[in-house]
Amino acid sequence: MKLISGNANRPLAEAIAAYLGQPLTKCMVRRFADMEVFVEIQENVRGQDVFIIQPTSFPTNDHLMELLIIIDAARRASARRITAVVPYFGYARQDRKPGPRTPITAKLVANMIERAGADRVLTIDLHAGQIQGFFDIPVDNLYAAPVMVQDLKRHYDLENVMVVSPDVGGVVRARALAKRIGAQLAIVDKRRERPGESEVMNIIGDVKGHSCILIDDIVDSGGTLCNAAEALLDQGAREVSAYITHGVLSGGAVARISASPLKELVITDSIQPTEAVRVASNIRVISVAELLGEAVQRTADERSVSSLFY
Repeated sequence: MKLISGNANRPLAEAIAAYLGQPLTKCMVRRFADMEVFVEIQENVRGQDVFIIQPTSFPTNDHLMELLIIIDAARRASARRITAVVPYFGYARQDRKPGPRTPITAKLVANMIERAGADRVLTIDLHAGQIQGFFDIPVDNLYAAPVMVQDLKRHYDLENVMVVSPDVGGVVRARALAKRIGAQLAIVDKRRERPGESEVMNIIGDVKGHSCILIDDIVDSGGTLCNAAEALLDQGAREVSAYITHGVLSGGAVARISASPLKELVITDSIQPTEAVRVASNIRVISVAELLGEAVQRTADERSVSSLFY
């Protein structure tokens, strides 16, 4: 087995390597003067099972190109099998045509990863499950829910917790987590007027007196979470927290969440936290390194990965 990391989230790659008790393969990923990506794998990978750890987070295009070029370098170095470990799969939000003359970039990126030479993909909480079908190679879509459940049990009295989906589209994800912890489910009915903005309409479910936990896969601008938290508190919720897999947190999201009524926002390290995230008083990061490390080990050993879903 060989583990290779790009520049997108080196700390996560190092944590995965530490879990596996295996050092990261020496690999140079740098830029020419015009910012063109150059890659050189500095160890022999011929006949090896290669795992390339690279979320396609901000700057998305740079990190996506790094991933593709590292895959190509490994393929041309005669790696036996190449697995793209993409904890956060960028461009996944464009998974269908919402209107005329729009792209389906999730399919485009899937094609690019395949054509670069990947033999399989390992990711966490795809924005839409059908993206697995955009690939003609195996895709293991892990869930962060087991990690979140462990953290919830440590920090909350589950007797009084109510899981809340911040929109109708996330009901399946929220229901699955609510079932894991034996909690009730509520839904925020939201209407989005334009990209990056949201308007909370009403709450489906009685949240009065409950500790509400908002569950979603991505937090970007933070507007939806902040509006949902205010609406839940207006309906009598005792407190509101959020557990989100991918902390994109673009623009002024961290400041918006810090000033919001959210008790805390818990995100995973699928995307490397910025300094603003690390110093924010109500944002906490939990690690998916062990989850990914175990999945990598089982893939290398040709053992079942599905047991990690539960």
